[in-house]
Amino acid sequence: MSLDLDSPSTTNRDWIFPSQSFNLPRTPARRFSSSYPRTTSFQNSLSHPPSNSTPPAVPRTLRRRISHRHRIVERESSVDAVTDGKSNDFAVQSGECPSSGNKTTSVDKKFTSFFRRFTVSRQAACIIAILVTCFTCLVHKNFSLHNQVNDLQDELSKLNIRLRRCNISDSIDIIDSISEYNVSGASLKNTALILSFMMLSLPLAFIKYMGYISYIRRPSDSNTEELSLNKQLAYRVDVFLSFHPYAKPLTLLVATLLLICLGGLALFGVTDDSIADCLWLSWTYVADSGNHTNSEGIGPRLVSVSVSFGGMLIFAMMLGLVSDAISEKFDSLRKGRSEVVEQNHTLILGWSDKLGSLLNQLAIANESLGGGTVVVMAERDKEEMELDIAKMEFDFRGTSVICRSGSPLILADLKKVSVSKARAIVVLAEDGNADQSDARALRTVLSLTGVKEGLRGHLVVELGDLDNEVLVKLVGGDLVETVVAHDVIGRLMIQCARQPGLAQIWEDILGFENCEFYIKKWPQLHGMQFEEVLISFPDAIPCGIKVASSGGKIILNPDDSYVLQEGDEVLVIAEDDDSYAPAALPMVQRGNLPKNLIIPKTTERILFCGWRRDMEDMILVLDAFLAHGSELWMFNEVSEKEREKKLTDGGLDISRLANIILVNREGNAVIRRHLESLPLESFDSILILADESVEDSAIQADSRSLATLLLIRDIQAKRLPYRESMVSKIHGGSSSQGSWREEMQQASDKSVIISEILDPRTKNLLSMSKISDYVLSNELVSMALAMVAEDRQINDVLEELFAEEGNEMQIRGAALYLCDSEELSFYEVLLRARQRREIVIGYRLANADKAVINPPAKTERRKWSVKDVFVVIADKE
Repeated sequence: MSLDLDSPSTTNRDWIFPSQSFNLPRTPARRFSSSYPRTTSFQNSLSHPPSNSTPPAVPRTLRRRISHRHRIVERESSVDAVTDGKSNDFAVQSGECPSSGNKTTSVDKKFTSFFRRFTVSRQAACIIAILVTCFTCLVHKNFSLHNQVNDLQDELSKLNIRLRRCNISDSIDIIDSISEYNVSGASLKNTALILSFMMLSLPLAFIKYMGYISYIRRPSDSNTEELSLNKQLAYRVDVFLSFHPYAKPLTLLVATLLLICLGGLALFGVTDDSIADCLWLSWTYVADSGNHTNSEGIGPRLVSVSVSFGGMLIFAMMLGLVSDAISEKFDSLRKGRSEVVEQNHTLILGWSDKLGSLLNQLAIANESLGGGTVVVMAERDKEEMELDIAKMEFDFRGTSVICRSGSPLILADLKKVSVSKARAIVVLAEDGNADQSDARALRTVLSLTGVKEGLRGHLVVELGDLDNEVLVKLVGGDLVETVVAHDVIGRLMIQCARQPGLAQIWEDILGFENCEFYIKKWPQLHGMQFEEVLISFPDAIPCGIKVASSGGKIILNPDDSYVLQEGDEVLVIAEDDDSYAPAALPMVQRGNLPKNLIIPKTTERILFCGWRRDMEDMILVLDAFLAHGSELWMFNEVSEKEREKKLTDGGLDISRLANIILVNREGNAVIRRHLESLPLESFDSILILADESVEDSAIQADSRSLATLLLIRDIQAKRLPYRESMVSKIHGGSSSQGSWREEMQQASDKSVIISEILDPRTKNLLSMSKISDYVLSNELVSMALAMVAEDRQINDVLEELFAEEGNEMQIRGAALYLCDSEELSFYEVLLRARQRREIVIGYRLANADKAVINPPAKTERRKWSVKDVFVVIADKE
């Protein structure tokens, strides 16, 4: 086969160089309306139809390569020929010129050389045969492929001619439509790019030239000052963000949608994707800023970076918004702004020093129920209230205390603590001026009566002045129960001054730790007389009857002949509301009094140290209790003329006092020489009052009262007749702490000193020294508030016991009811006391320091001493 490049043989050319017409690049097929397939080669064929002309010439580079290949093949052939010739010549020479030592082996050497030459020739022949066979197969295959190519080219030419004849007009229309589509798509993308740029630039330009626009709109002849457009816009935005609760999330959502739309339009202008794909791609850039790394090209990269930067800003805004919302929620919970979802709870409005004792009493009262819920709302921080409550050293006994910060004057804050579902609402008086505190309590009652849902429970309002009680009851109506703290303490002080030891009894009765008042209906007692009811409760002592026929009026110490009717309730003193029940009547001997003793009233001399706001009320109470001719000494820093003026302004007519004589002394109760000018050893009772000038500060008032108490006791001890005998027992005339305390206790046995104590911490000092009978005003008032909060009916009982008329709690000697060493049961003593129209509720033995209220084992007999005393409820007359 010849390798001549100039030969026109198509076979040789196609065998060495395949035809170029079958290596056309493939392009995506376009869809036409015709049923015939269209390809790029077809279009080329339409432009350049096939012809029978000679094939194109081989390029010069290929010719050089072929020539170089021929030269290499010829060179290798010549080298092989030369090598074969040299090997043959060498073999001949070696055969013709054998050496003398190898003559016998020349034949063998010739045979070996011939054999080697034959073996090499056989191998070469095999290789040549194999090569010829492969070459022949390749030539045959090339011929067959060449024939197939020729057939395909002929068929292709025919199809192109037919296609050109049939669809030449359609192809022209498609080309025109494609060109028009490309032109319209390019214009649309440019429009989208310009629109996105304008939408992004207009707000910036408007903000920058807003002031200039406002200046243009302003009329030239206007003298009035108008707000600029930027200020008005800022105000509108501020109002929108402040008025609408979801303004910030809505603004963030609008900004996100706007960024996605602008980014989608910009991407549509710089890429070949559809508008839907561009919007989705814009959202991915906003949601994840790392997605822009896959962009290619300057335009797409610039747009993707811009959208990703906007997405980072939106993410930062969203993170700040979520963080603020979470912080605001936690701050609301921390500051007590969340709503209380409770019912049948006790609600306390306000904060004062009485709160600790009030919470303690409520916790004790709810212990039998497994604990309760107390909600405290005051104008203080929630954390501070919880910290102060945690510092209170008492057991809550399962009662949970919930604190909320708010004002009782605001209805929204009242609804926040479920005021309409509370079973009792306690309004505490504020520390400070009494009139201001009562005015605030009055406004609180007005707010409570304005609750639309209504109130399920009753109101217990603490007041500071008795004169304001009428206004509060006028506003609150039947829902309100008032406790005038100042009046209650004043009356208790007077009762305790006249009867030493009564303060401890009142503490036991008012608190929930021991025995307290309870009212309950017992149908099995209907038809029984009150005398029989008295001995029907082994674990309680009946004190009165709530008469249903009289509109629920409570009668203390009724007649023995009163018969219980249907609907009547029994007032008892018991340890708890579930600790007592009626039982079968025991066999009790009534007996008779040893003698009909009448305790005559004797004149007394009482000293008031200090000045109170309700001094005129205390004077009126004393005038009702004391015998005719008694003296009331008033020692304070108020001048005599000013005293008379204050008493007169308070409604007291000094000239109408029937039993007491007022004696005025001016001086300072904490100065010793002023106190020494008084006959302290001659007074039956001394009342140390919390002075009006320092009553706003409990610690300062208690410090003043304690100093006055110590000075008075020391002066009394030195003036007593047994002073000389006591001094003689002390070596060298020196004193010691034990002798000083002994002198104080002996002086306290000769006279009664009642100190008004406001701070509970001062109570321990007086209890350990045992130099004074005390009244802990804040604690007693808290106990009264807790009792009225648990049962509003008890307030009527307390008002009668504190009033000038009616029944009161008294301490009587045992000699009134029995003889010395007489053996009687408590029920027998109780029935004997009924002959004097008195109800015995407890006793204190001669060698005991504390009285026993509602004693157990009332039917057991024991020996009594005439030195023992009984606690009774009797008429003041």
